Amino acid sequence: MKANTSTNSSDTDWAYLENKSDKGIDFSDIPKLDAAFWDKATLKMPQKKDSVTMRLDHDVLTWFRETGQGYQTKINAVLRSYMTAIRHA
Repeated sequence: MKANTSTNSSDTDWAYLENKSDKGIDFSDIPKLDAAFWDKATLKMPQKKDSVTMRLDHDVLTWFRETGQGYQTKINAVLRSYMTAIRHA
């Protein structure tokens, strides 16, 4: 496994947040979850993903990488959308 060589850093001021109290957080726009919600709730586990090696056109991979973090998930979503469309055609 490769060591983490990411040069990305967080813009979050963690020291500031550590010293803040949760008392000032406004939760008014978040609905309360009642028993009825939990009665209908189901656990949905993500599908297992397989690691593959594939060749992509340079410009395609560059474009996806430029969309930022999660670009591989986006590629997967595009492939899933295509698969679903073909299956239902």
